[in-house]
Amino acid sequence: MNQEIIFAQTLERVHRLAKEQGNCVSEEQVRSEFAGLDLKENQLEMVFEYLRKRNVGIGEEPPDQDAFLTDEERDYLQMYLDEIEALPVYSDGQREAYAMSVMAGDKAAGQLLTESYLREVADIARLYAGQGVALEDLIGEGNVALAVSVEMLARMGEADRSAEAEPFFGKPSEVRGMLVKRIMDACEECIRERADTEKNDRKIADKVNRVADKAGELAQELRRKVTPEELMEETGLSAKAIRDAMRVSGHQIEDIDG
Repeated sequence: MNQEIIFAQTLERVHRLAKEQGNCVSEEQVRSEFAGLDLKENQLEMVFEYLRKRNVGIGEEPPDQDAFLTDEERDYLQMYLDEIEALPVYSDGQREAYAMSVMAGDKAAGQLLTESYLREVADIARLYAGQGVALEDLIGEGNVALAVSVEMLARMGEADRSAEAEPFFGKPSEVRGMLVKRIMDACEECIRERADTEKNDRKIADKVNRVADKAGELAQELRRKVTPEELMEETGLSAKAIRDAMRVSGHQIEDIDG
C-alpha cells in the first residue's frame, strides 16, 4: 500500500484514539502507532503539531474545548443543557438494563436509552469544536445518529429473536461503545461533508472568476460585451466551462452578452 495512504490512515486512527480518550493522547501512543512508518524525529514533531492544532492534548491534560466555541455556540450549548437538565443522570447499570430491554423488544426503554445519552452527545460534539462546523450542527447530527442507532438496535434485536441468531451485539454492555462510535462518526462525517462542500464552492468560484476575467479582458479589447461563442473561440475556454459559469452566476457575468 502507498506510504502516503498508510500515513493518512494512521494519522486518522491516532486522532480517533485521542477523541475516545477525551481529546488527549500520550506521546508514546503516537510513536507506537507510527512505528512501522520509520518517521524521522522532525516528521514526528510535525505530527504532534498537527494534532495540537486539531485541539488534541499531547501527553498532558486535554485542551479546554470550550475555548474553541464562539459566543453563539456557548449560548446554544447552555440552552441545550438547560433543556435536558431535568433528565436524571443515568448510571452505566441503568443504561445496560435499558439496552437489554430494547434488544428484548421494549420500545419504552428505547426512549430512556436515548435520553440517557443526550448529555454525552454534547460532550462528544464539543471535542470537534473549532473544525469548521457549528456546535449546534454537530449536536444535531449526533442526536440523529443516536436516535437512528437505538432504533437500529431494536430492529436488530427483533431480527435476532425471530431468526434465533447470535445477538447483533454480543452483550448489552457493548451497546455504549457502539452508540459513542456512531455519534463520533456522525460528527466526523459532518465535518468532512462541510469541508467537501467548501472545497467544491471554491472550485466553482474559481471557475466563475476565470470565465469572468477572460470575458472582461476580451470585452475591453473589443469595447463591447462578448458572446459565449466569441469567448470560447478567442480564449480557448470550453463551451461547458462558459455555460457552467454563466449558470452558477445566474447569468450575471457583466461582460458576457447572453
